[in-house]
Amino acid sequence: MTQHPAHTISQAPMMDWSTRHQRVFMRSITRQSLLYTEMVTAPALVFGDAERLLEHNPAEYPLALQLGGSDPEQLAAATRIAAQHPYYEINLNLGCPSDRVQSGQFGASLMADPVRVRECLQAMASASGPIPISAKIRIGIDEQDPDKTLLPFVEHIADLNLNTLTVHARKAILKGLSPKQNREIPPLQPERAADIKRAMPHLTVVLNGQLENPAVDSAWLNRLDGLMYGRAAYHTPWCLADVDRSIFGDSAPHASPEEALRSCYGYLEGELSKGVPLAHFTRHVLGLFKDRPGARNYRRTLTEDAHKPGAGIDVIERALAHLTLERKTQ
Repeated sequence: MTQHPAHTISQAPMMDWSTRHQRVFMRSITRQSLLYTEMVTAPALVFGDAERLLEHNPAEYPLALQLGGSDPEQLAAATRIAAQHPYYEINLNLGCPSDRVQSGQFGASLMADPVRVRECLQAMASASGPIPISAKIRIGIDEQDPDKTLLPFVEHIADLNLNTLTVHARKAILKGLSPKQNREIPPLQPERAADIKRAMPHLTVVLNGQLENPAVDSAWLNRLDGLMYGRAAYHTPWCLADVDRSIFGDSAPHASPEEALRSCYGYLEGELSKGVPLAHFTRHVLGLFKDRPGARNYRRTLTEDAHKPGAGIDVIERALAHLTLERKTQ
């Protein structure tokens, strides 16, 4: 296996969750893991406010951009715009099952069209300069039988020198299930990712899908190249607190979640001075103290007060005080 590049541990691209504020916060927990942006559609980059859509802080690196689209020319144009930034990679979304994505005939629906997928990835690679291209797939969609369709699909793109192939190891049911149900109902089949790696060992294969505990999940790194965390990294972010040490051989950024959160105050002060509401940041840190005494009051304070006009860092300190007070009363 490749020796611990950034994709060995990564946080998944998650719409409305993987914002620039959340990514800065995650850097207080892990410096080494690869972070992904929310998916940005190619037409939005080409015809919209690219500067706003690509806004990020250099502290977020290593950072990957995820694009959505199905038109090779648009994807190439979007990739050229994105390549003005030093992203770790530019990723094509082939796994999102939402109705909006389906109506645009991209995301998971492209799993039915490997020829188009190849054209899209080739177009992106031709426009990305030194930045590598990657893809995030499902193991199949709707009536597809992964035994018959998955490896042929991957073989169709396997010679394109992809940086990584991330496998969300469950099917996407586009006809009849909501995006939320598609994250829960189709059964996980992580062995499918191992099948790809075994059949095409030159590919860098990353496993995604309901991973929750790096200490346990790391056993997969004997067979695969990386692990991608989604909801667990968002709802219980401290679960990644040890990966810099245990996986990357580096020291952890901070020894406690309190230290990690307070280390973001300089960034927050800058954002607040620009008029960014405190809640745009604090909504991403509600799960930081899950199961700790005082966590409920911590969350309540942030939820009730962070959206108020003029809310500042003092709100976070009041929330943290609940943890301290309840610890003292035990």
